[in-house]
Amino acid sequence: MKILAMDTSGQTASAALVDGNKLVGEYTQNDKLTHSQTILPMIAEICRQTNTEPAELDYIACAVGPGSFTGLRIGAATAKGLCLGWDKPLIPVPTLDALAYNVFMTDAVVCPIMDARRNQVYACFYQWHGEILVPLTKYMAESIEIVMEMAQRWKRKVLFLGDGVAVHRERLMQYPDFHFAPAHCALQRAASVAALAQVMAREGKAIPGSKLELIYLRKSQAEREREAKLSQRKEEAGNV
Repeated sequence: MKILAMDTSGQTASAALVDGNKLVGEYTQNDKLTHSQTILPMIAEICRQTNTEPAELDYIACAVGPGSFTGLRIGAATAKGLCLGWDKPLIPVPTLDALAYNVFMTDAVVCPIMDARRNQVYACFYQWHGEILVPLTKYMAESIEIVMEMAQRWKRKVLFLGDGVAVHRERLMQYPDFHFAPAHCALQRAASVAALAQVMAREGKAIPGSKLELIYLRKSQAEREREAKLSQRKEEAGNV
């Protein structure tokens, strides 16, 4: 099973090609360039360097959130375009699931956290049962304090990873049972998206690219600002 995967849901842009149990190629970049500048060149370079033709691919996989609104839309547009142009099915992989998939068969509770700003994170708790990753909670957009309180309730080691760690590391370090994934598996990796996509493909979860839906846990900043302005206008009109 040959899968081309991408993840643009956070600060990191990543693309990977997996063929069965073999990671054929992966590009990951975490700097100031935008995803619109990086993701297509990454995909093109992977295909060129590995002499991979579109006809050889079985699936396109894409991280579908939660995460950055702009990043998710860039990834979705790219994935849809490739699915349409190459006539390939799509496997939509939840970002938090893929992040948790960076670590394997640990006995710790795994908690990916993504910075959602305003002191909030996107998060979910997971546990490995043998070779199966099992979610313990729903996806959430909560304050880091609430996530920390939930983590303490497990009364066992909790492994944090994701770009939210860098933002909230000092607070997390106060608790001896809280631990952090090392740099090579701490952020989004398209290889993890592809690996999890293989599992999902065997479970029959591939869809047409046109059916792709992103996972949003809260409204975008633009939507919140628009609602705030409308509410202020109504209030001002009521006081006239």
